[in-house]
Amino acid sequence: MLMEPDCKRQKTEEPRGASPWQVVPVLSERESQGVTLMPVYAAPVLDKKEASRLVKEVSAIYPLGDYPHLKRVRARGSVDSSHPLEMILCRASGRHQQGALRTLSELFPSGQLDPSGLGTPFLTQVPVYPPLTRRQYEEAASHWPVSFHENKRITQALSGCLFTPSEKTALQSHMELAIQAAQRGARQGMKPVGAVVVDPATGRVLAVGHDCRDGINPLLHAAMVCIDLVACGQGGGAYRYQDYPGCSFLLSANGLDQSSGADGLPYICTGYDMYLTREPCVMCAMALVHSRIERVFYGAPSPHGALATKYHIHSRKDLNHRYEVYRGILEDRCCDLAHLSVPK
Repeated sequence: MLMEPDCKRQKTEEPRGASPWQVVPVLSERESQGVTLMPVYAAPVLDKKEASRLVKEVSAIYPLGDYPHLKRVRARGSVDSSHPLEMILCRASGRHQQGALRTLSELFPSGQLDPSGLGTPFLTQVPVYPPLTRRQYEEAASHWPVSFHENKRITQALSGCLFTPSEKTALQSHMELAIQAAQRGARQGMKPVGAVVVDPATGRVLAVGHDCRDGINPLLHAAMVCIDLVACGQGGGAYRYQDYPGCSFLLSANGLDQSSGADGLPYICTGYDMYLTREPCVMCAMALVHSRIERVFYGAPSPHGALATKYHIHSRKDLNHRYEVYRGILEDRCCDLAHLSVPK
Protein backbone atom coordinates (compact mmCIF):
# COMPACT_ATOMS: atom_id res chain seq x y z
CA MET A 1 0.00 0.00 0.00
CA LEU A 2 1.45 3.40 -0.98
CA MET A 3 1.35 5.96 1.82
CA GLU A 4 -0.28 9.22 0.81
CA PRO A 5 2.14 12.14 0.99
CA ASP A 6 1.16 14.32 3.95
CA CYS A 7 3.74 17.07 4.09
CA LYS A 8 4.65 20.13 2.11
CA ARG A 9 8.34 20.70 1.69
CA GLN A 10 9.41 23.97 3.28
CA LYS A 11 12.54 24.80 1.33
CA THR A 12 14.86 27.63 2.28
CA GLU A 13 17.81 28.91 0.30
CA GLU A 14 21.21 27.80 1.54
CA PRO A 15 24.53 29.55 0.97
CA ARG A 16 26.86 27.70 -1.38
CA GLY A 17 28.75 24.93 0.42
CA ALA A 18 26.26 24.75 3.32
CA SER A 19 24.38 21.62 4.33
CA PRO A 20 21.11 21.12 2.38
CA TRP A 21 18.91 21.79 5.41
CA GLN A 22 18.52 24.38 8.13
CA VAL A 23 17.59 24.21 11.80
CA VAL A 24 14.59 26.54 12.04
CA PRO A 25 13.19 27.47 15.47
CA VAL A 26 9.44 26.98 15.86
CA LEU A 27 8.41 29.98 17.92
CA SER A 28 5.24 30.67 19.88
CA GLU A 29 2.25 32.20 18.12
CA ARG A 30 3.04 35.60 19.63
CA GLU A 31 6.65 35.40 18.48
CA SER A 32 5.60 34.31 14.98
CA GLN A 33 2.84 36.81 14.27
CA GLY A 34 3.09 40.26 12.73
CA VAL A 35 2.66 43.48 14.66
CA THR A 36 -0.90 44.35 15.72
CA LEU A 37 -1.70 48.05 15.78
CA MET A 38 -4.24 50.16 17.66
CA PRO A 39 -5.29 53.81 17.22
CA VAL A 40 -4.18 56.46 19.71
CA TYR A 41 -4.46 60.19 19.95
CA ALA A 42 -1.13 61.97 19.81
CA ALA A 43 -0.19 65.63 19.67
CA PRO A 44 2.83 67.70 18.68
CA VAL A 45 4.94 69.06 21.51
CA LEU A 46 5.63 72.58 20.32
CA ASP A 47 7.97 73.57 23.12
CA LYS A 48 10.62 71.11 24.36
CA LYS A 49 10.77 72.95 27.68
CA GLU A 50 7.18 71.89 28.37
CA ALA A 51 7.75 68.21 27.51
CA SER A 52 8.62 66.97 31.01
CA ARG A 53 5.58 68.66 32.58
CA LEU A 54 3.27 67.46 29.83
CA VAL A 55 4.44 63.85 30.13
CA LYS A 56 3.84 63.92 33.88
CA GLU A 57 0.37 65.46 33.64
CA VAL A 58 -0.82 63.38 30.66
CA SER A 59 0.46 60.17 32.28
CA ALA A 60 -1.49 60.92 35.45
CA ILE A 61 -4.72 61.31 33.45
CA TYR A 62 -4.17 58.64 30.80
CA PRO A 63 -1.57 56.12 32.10
CA LEU A 64 -0.13 53.56 29.70
CA GLY A 65 -0.18 50.85 32.37
CA ASP A 66 -1.39 48.13 29.98
CA TYR A 67 1.18 49.15 27.36
CA PRO A 68 4.49 49.61 29.19
CA HIS A 69 6.41 48.91 25.97
CA LEU A 70 5.17 52.16 24.40
CA LYS A 71 7.33 55.22 24.81
CA ARG A 72 5.19 58.26 25.57
CA VAL A 73 7.25 60.66 23.41
CA ARG A 74 8.99 60.34 20.08
CA ALA A 75 11.03 62.67 17.94
CA ARG A 76 9.04 64.51 15.28
CA GLY A 77 7.29 62.19 12.85
CA SER A 78 8.95 63.56 9.70
CA VAL A 79 11.70 65.95 8.68
CA ASP A 80 9.01 68.34 7.44
CA SER A 81 7.46 68.69 10.91
CA SER A 82 7.83 72.11 12.48
CA HIS A 83 7.65 70.70 16.02
CA PRO A 84 10.48 68.78 17.74
CA LEU A 85 8.47 66.05 19.53
CA GLU A 86 5.18 64.13 19.45
CA MET A 87 3.40 62.64 22.45
CA ILE A 88 0.82 59.88 22.94
CA LEU A 89 -2.20 61.32 24.73
CA CYS A 90 -4.64 58.38 25.05
CA ARG A 91 -6.20 55.43 23.26
CA ALA A 92 -8.81 56.14 20.60
CA SER A 93 -11.92 54.04 20.12
CA GLY A 94 -13.20 53.00 16.70
CA ARG A 95 -15.90 55.66 16.66
CA HIS A 96 -13.27 58.38 16.98
CA GLN A 97 -11.69 57.23 13.74
CA GLN A 98 -14.99 57.52 11.87
CA GLY A 99 -16.10 60.93 13.16
CA ALA A 100 -14.44 64.28 13.64
CA LEU A 101 -11.17 64.36 15.56
CA ARG A 102 -11.44 65.33 19.19
CA THR A 103 -9.88 68.53 20.42
CA LEU A 104 -7.60 68.98 23.44
CA SER A 105 -10.49 70.44 25.44
CA GLU A 106 -12.58 67.34 24.65
CA LEU A 107 -9.76 64.96 25.57
CA PHE A 108 -8.97 66.89 28.76
CA PRO A 109 -12.21 68.47 29.99
CA SER A 110 -12.59 70.62 33.11
CA GLY A 111 -9.08 72.00 32.90
CA GLN A 112 -7.41 68.67 33.72
CA LEU A 113 -4.37 69.70 31.71
CA ASP A 114 -2.56 72.92 30.96
CA PRO A 115 -2.32 72.48 27.17
CA SER A 116 0.29 75.16 26.60
CA GLY A 117 3.06 73.64 24.53
CA LEU A 118 0.77 71.09 22.83
CA GLY A 119 -0.44 71.26 19.23
CA THR A 120 -3.61 69.91 17.59
CA PRO A 121 -4.29 66.20 18.35
CA PHE A 122 -4.07 63.66 15.54
CA LEU A 123 -4.70 59.92 15.20
CA THR A 124 -1.85 57.46 14.68
CA GLN A 125 -1.30 53.71 14.97
CA VAL A 126 0.94 52.16 17.63
CA PRO A 127 1.85 48.51 18.48
CA VAL A 128 -0.51 46.74 20.89
CA TYR A 129 1.98 44.15 22.14
CA PRO A 130 5.64 44.32 23.14
CA PRO A 131 7.98 42.98 20.45
CA LEU A 132 9.49 39.57 21.21
CA THR A 133 11.82 39.18 18.23
CA ARG A 134 14.07 41.61 16.40
CA ARG A 135 11.84 41.42 13.33
CA GLN A 136 8.82 42.42 15.41
CA TYR A 137 10.83 45.19 17.03
CA GLU A 138 11.89 46.68 13.71
CA GLU A 139 8.32 46.56 12.42
CA ALA A 140 6.88 47.99 15.65
CA ALA A 141 9.46 50.79 15.84
CA SER A 142 8.56 51.86 12.32
CA HIS A 143 5.18 52.92 13.73
CA TRP A 144 6.13 54.25 17.17
CA PRO A 145 9.15 53.90 19.52
CA VAL A 146 8.93 50.85 21.79
CA SER A 147 11.06 49.12 24.40
CA PHE A 148 12.64 45.82 23.36
CA HIS A 149 14.27 43.25 25.63
CA GLU A 150 15.97 41.00 23.12
CA ASN A 151 16.19 37.25 23.66
CA LYS A 152 19.66 36.65 22.20
CA ARG A 153 19.02 32.89 21.92
CA ILE A 154 16.00 33.46 19.67
CA THR A 155 17.94 35.96 17.58
CA GLN A 156 20.77 33.46 17.16
CA ALA A 157 18.33 30.69 16.22
CA LEU A 158 16.53 32.83 13.66
CA SER A 159 19.83 33.86 12.10
CA GLY A 160 21.02 30.24 11.92
CA CYS A 161 23.87 30.78 14.38
CA LEU A 162 22.59 28.89 17.42
CA PHE A 163 24.17 25.53 16.57
CA THR A 164 27.85 25.01 15.75
CA PRO A 165 28.90 22.86 12.77
CA SER A 166 29.76 19.98 15.11
CA GLU A 167 26.37 20.28 16.81
CA LYS A 168 24.66 20.25 13.41
CA THR A 169 26.58 17.08 12.57
CA ALA A 170 25.21 15.48 15.74
CA LEU A 171 21.67 16.68 14.93
CA GLN A 172 21.91 15.08 11.49
CA SER A 173 23.28 11.83 12.91
CA HIS A 174 20.39 11.53 15.37
CA MET A 175 17.79 12.33 12.71
CA GLU A 176 19.34 9.69 10.46
CA LEU A 177 18.73 7.16 13.23
CA ALA A 178 15.09 8.24 13.34
CA ILE A 179 14.81 7.87 9.55
CA GLN A 180 16.30 4.37 9.73
CA ALA A 181 13.81 3.47 12.47
CA ALA A 182 10.94 4.74 10.29
CA GLN A 183 12.18 2.58 7.41
CA ARG A 184 12.41 -0.51 9.63
CA GLY A 185 8.91 0.13 10.93
CA ALA A 186 7.58 0.52 7.38
CA ARG A 187 9.04 -2.87 6.45
CA GLN A 188 6.93 -4.36 9.26
CA GLY A 189 3.75 -2.72 8.02
CA MET A 190 3.85 0.33 10.32
CA LYS A 191 3.47 3.96 9.30
CA PRO A 192 6.92 5.28 8.33
CA VAL A 193 7.59 7.62 11.25
CA GLY A 194 10.66 7.30 13.46
CA ALA A 195 11.82 8.85 16.74
CA VAL A 196 14.98 9.00 18.83
CA VAL A 197 15.59 10.24 22.40
CA VAL A 198 19.04 11.60 23.25
CA ASP A 199 20.64 12.84 26.44
CA PRO A 200 22.31 16.07 25.20
CA ALA A 201 24.59 16.22 28.25
CA THR A 202 26.37 13.00 27.24
CA GLY A 203 25.31 12.48 23.61
CA ARG A 204 23.96 9.02 24.51
CA VAL A 205 21.07 7.68 22.47
CA LEU A 206 18.58 6.45 25.09
CA ALA A 207 15.81 5.15 22.83
CA VAL A 208 15.10 4.51 19.16
CA GLY A 209 11.57 3.70 18.02
CA HIS A 210 9.03 3.84 15.23
CA ASP A 211 5.28 4.13 14.88
CA CYS A 212 3.50 1.03 16.26
CA ARG A 213 -0.12 2.17 16.10
CA ASP A 214 -0.94 -0.62 13.64
CA GLY A 215 0.63 -3.20 15.91
CA ILE A 216 0.70 -3.18 19.72
CA ASN A 217 -1.72 -0.32 20.40
CA PRO A 218 -3.45 2.32 18.22
CA LEU A 219 -2.15 5.10 20.51
CA LEU A 220 1.48 4.16 19.99
CA HIS A 221 2.62 6.87 17.60
CA ALA A 222 6.40 7.16 17.26
CA ALA A 223 6.76 9.82 19.99
CA MET A 224 4.64 7.75 22.40
CA VAL A 225 6.75 4.67 21.64
CA CYS A 226 9.99 6.50 22.42
CA ILE A 227 8.65 7.92 25.69
CA ASP A 228 7.65 4.40 26.72
CA LEU A 229 11.06 3.04 25.64
CA VAL A 230 12.79 5.59 27.89
CA ALA A 231 10.53 4.39 30.72
CA CYS A 232 11.56 0.80 29.88
CA GLY A 233 15.18 1.85 30.19
CA GLN A 234 14.42 3.22 33.66
CA GLY A 235 12.89 -0.07 34.77
CA GLY A 236 9.28 0.75 33.86
CA GLY A 237 7.37 1.01 30.60
CA ALA A 238 3.91 -0.19 29.64
CA TYR A 239 4.73 -2.27 26.55
CA ARG A 240 7.26 -4.80 25.31
CA TYR A 241 8.77 -4.54 21.84
CA GLN A 242 10.29 -7.98 21.25
CA ASP A 243 8.48 -8.23 17.91
CA TYR A 244 9.87 -4.87 16.77
CA PRO A 245 13.69 -4.99 16.49
CA GLY A 246 13.66 -1.38 15.27
CA CYS A 247 12.59 -0.28 18.76
CA SER A 248 15.34 -0.33 21.39
CA PHE A 249 16.41 1.42 24.58
CA LEU A 250 19.49 1.93 26.72
CA LEU A 251 19.13 0.58 30.24
CA SER A 252 19.90 3.26 32.83
CA ALA A 253 22.24 2.41 35.70
CA ASN A 254 20.18 0.85 38.53
CA GLY A 255 17.10 1.42 36.40
CA LEU A 256 17.03 5.05 37.52
CA ASP A 257 17.87 8.31 35.81
CA GLN A 258 19.71 11.22 37.40
CA SER A 259 16.67 13.50 37.01
CA SER A 260 14.68 12.23 39.97
CA GLY A 261 11.54 13.62 41.53
CA ALA A 262 10.87 14.07 45.19
CA ASP A 263 9.69 10.45 45.49
CA GLY A 264 12.98 9.13 44.12
CA LEU A 265 11.47 8.05 40.80
CA PRO A 266 12.69 9.54 37.52
CA TYR A 267 10.62 12.04 35.60
CA ILE A 268 10.86 10.22 32.32
CA CYS A 269 12.40 12.59 29.73
CA THR A 270 13.55 15.51 31.88
CA GLY A 271 16.40 17.31 30.11
CA TYR A 272 16.32 15.06 27.02
CA ASP A 273 15.95 15.78 23.30
CA MET A 274 13.59 13.97 20.94
CA TYR A 275 14.11 13.68 17.20
CA LEU A 276 11.03 12.95 15.08
CA THR A 277 10.87 12.45 11.35
CA ARG A 278 7.44 14.09 11.34
CA GLU A 279 5.78 16.87 13.35
CA PRO A 280 3.81 15.26 16.19
CA CYS A 281 0.04 15.38 16.65
CA VAL A 282 -1.76 16.95 19.64
CA MET A 283 -1.71 13.71 21.65
CA CYS A 284 2.04 13.28 21.19
CA ALA A 285 2.78 16.97 21.77
CA MET A 286 0.95 16.80 25.11
CA ALA A 287 2.72 13.54 25.99
CA LEU A 288 6.00 15.40 25.45
CA VAL A 289 4.78 18.07 27.88
CA HIS A 290 3.98 15.46 30.53
CA SER A 291 7.26 13.61 30.00
CA ARG A 292 9.19 16.89 30.54
CA ILE A 293 11.13 16.74 27.29
CA GLU A 294 13.62 19.60 26.90
CA ARG A 295 13.83 20.02 23.11
CA VAL A 296 12.10 18.52 20.06
CA PHE A 297 13.61 18.41 16.57
CA TYR A 298 11.37 17.29 13.71
CA GLY A 299 12.11 16.86 10.04
CA ALA A 300 8.88 17.22 8.10
CA PRO A 301 5.66 19.15 8.84
CA SER A 302 2.36 17.30 9.16
CA PRO A 303 -1.15 18.48 8.19
CA HIS A 304 -2.26 17.72 11.76
CA GLY A 305 0.93 18.88 13.44
CA ALA A 306 0.54 20.43 16.88
CA LEU A 307 3.82 22.34 17.13
CA ALA A 308 3.58 24.68 14.14
CA THR A 309 1.03 23.63 11.52
CA LYS A 310 -2.18 23.59 13.58
CA TYR A 311 -1.16 24.58 17.11
CA HIS A 312 1.83 25.68 19.18
CA ILE A 313 1.37 23.28 22.10
CA HIS A 314 5.00 23.56 23.20
CA SER A 315 4.74 27.27 24.05
CA ARG A 316 1.32 27.54 25.70
CA LYS A 317 1.61 29.54 28.91
CA ASP A 318 -1.31 27.74 30.54
CA LEU A 319 0.66 24.46 30.61
CA ASN A 320 3.05 23.64 33.43
CA HIS A 321 5.95 22.72 31.12
CA ARG A 322 7.22 24.12 27.84
CA TYR A 323 9.93 22.88 25.51
CA GLU A 324 11.93 24.24 22.59
CA VAL A 325 11.09 23.08 19.08
CA TYR A 326 13.19 23.14 15.91
CA ARG A 327 12.24 21.90 12.46
CA GLY A 328 13.92 21.27 9.14
CA ILE A 329 16.67 18.71 9.88
CA LEU A 330 16.93 16.46 6.80
CA GLU A 331 13.49 17.71 5.82
CA ASP A 332 13.58 16.35 2.27
CA ARG A 333 14.50 12.86 3.42
CA CYS A 334 11.84 12.95 6.12
CA CYS A 335 9.23 14.06 3.59
CA ASP A 336 10.28 11.22 1.30
CA LEU A 337 9.34 8.71 4.01
CA ALA A 338 5.68 9.44 3.20
CA HIS A 339 6.22 7.74 -0.17
CA LEU A 340 7.49 4.47 1.28
CA SER A 341 5.59 1.39 0.22
CA VAL A 342 4.15 -0.27 3.32
CA PRO A 343 3.36 -4.03 3.09
CA LYS A 344 -0.26 -5.00 3.61
